[in-house]
Amino acid sequence: MKDWLLLVGGGVVLGAVGVSLTLSILGWERNNNKKVSNGDDGGAVMKKDDDDNVRNGVEELIGRTPMVKLRALSRATGCTVYAKCEMLNPGGSSKDRVALNIILEGEKQGLLKPGGTIYEGTAGSTGISLALLANARGYKCVIIMADDMAMEKEMMLTTLGADVRRVKAVSIVHREHYCNVAKRLAEEDPMGFYANQFENLANARAHYETTGREIWEQTGGDVDGFVMAAGTGGTISGVGQFLRHKNNNVRVCLIDPPGSSLFHKVVSGVTYTHQQSEKALLRNRYDTITEGIGIDRLTRNFDVGLKYISDAFQGTDIEAVYMAHYLLKHEGIFVGSSSAMNCVGVVKLARKLGKGHTIVTCLCDQGHRSMSKLYNDDFLRKWGLVPTNPIEGKEKKEEKEEK
Repeated sequence: MKDWLLLVGGGVVLGAVGVSLTLSILGWERNNNKKVSNGDDGGAVMKKDDDDNVRNGVEELIGRTPMVKLRALSRATGCTVYAKCEMLNPGGSSKDRVALNIILEGEKQGLLKPGGTIYEGTAGSTGISLALLANARGYKCVIIMADDMAMEKEMMLTTLGADVRRVKAVSIVHREHYCNVAKRLAEEDPMGFYANQFENLANARAHYETTGREIWEQTGGDVDGFVMAAGTGGTISGVGQFLRHKNNNVRVCLIDPPGSSLFHKVVSGVTYTHQQSEKALLRNRYDTITEGIGIDRLTRNFDVGLKYISDAFQGTDIEAVYMAHYLLKHEGIFVGSSSAMNCVGVVKLARKLGKGHTIVTCLCDQGHRSMSKLYNDDFLRKWGLVPTNPIEGKEKKEEKEEK
């Protein structure tokens, strides 16, 4: 436990994308009303309503998401595959937990002042979570996005009241990278607060104390492997560290999309990918259909949990596309590119562990945010993304060919 200053935050987000009423209580034990100890870290804890059937404001809807057995994927791999349904958070993604904890810590530390403005550079999901919480807690929200992100996310953010500003997709070393712009704007605003999801360890702490704990409880501790893609790195670091603290034999594995350098960091200790040398090129990393995962640098949130990551796999765009459609057709679950890539990782880990193991992942985003890319036949054909079956290794023929 020495690696972490645990912070517990209770909260919730509610908005147009709120597709669930999952009973969620961050910072509370599952079967009683005692709050989890904070130690001396100064973390913020919100009070829980006395009635277990009523949540005290939108904040308390975040978390306690259900876990589902993916039956088709379990049959195909010979393993028991469980997925934590993070897309059922009221903001539609696992980023609700992160946004809430960042805000709670900012408030506790006096960095986020009443009536202030939250600034963040994001691929979309974190911005949606921040915009919802900003509304609930009386803040303004300014979101900086790269111009290659899906239009659905900008439309959602604007609907939620955020001030969305698009910038050119460039490398993090460029001053106009969306994170650098958000930081600069926050520093120029006397009432500004930079959420800083990539480097702010409130991110990983949220997943350590809530997501990881919930997975352990929901599986009864029966977990052989956990697999996850990484953007900020907060989820795999937080969950991975919690699970390894409970059982050091749990295999925590990264699934990395095209162009990301984290795979090489895990397997060889070098943050590098042949598609881009981040220190030399002032451009965006390798284009991929996935959004919000994969990165060409080492963040604090990923680094803090790096030693708990057992192995890493590389996934492809074609595998992610196929998996998204496979889950929709065979599981009846509609997910985005991050969730699809996570399930590609499940297949790869299952092959490595062998049949009879229990593998957990997260379904962290919804499919409606990827309609213009992941579920757009014209877009997929344009980029040559004829899906390959990651389970059987066979190409999926187009319907016209089958006829």
